[in-house]
Amino acid sequence: MTLEELRKSAFVVGMKETERALERGEAVHVLIGSDCDVRVSAPITERCRTAGIPVTSSFTKKELGKACGIKVKAAAAAVLKSR
Repeated sequence: MTLEELRKSAFVVGMKETERALERGEAVHVLIGSDCDVRVSAPITERCRTAGIPVTSSFTKKELGKACGIKVKAAAAAVLKSR
């Protein structure tokens, strides 16, 4: 998934919101910052692997934050199912 595809999708930003989207079964793709601490990202990565949800870690937290339209870094973002 590219950052442009993320921008055009319905999404949530941040680790907690990504975790909530996974719990509710709404996430279809997860992006995690490549410079995110493994201790922080490992639980989400494992949950995605178990659920068969693709994970992209090709972008930095700064790039993710910018793509999500926020002025700070974003450790994670989740693309949501279309309604």
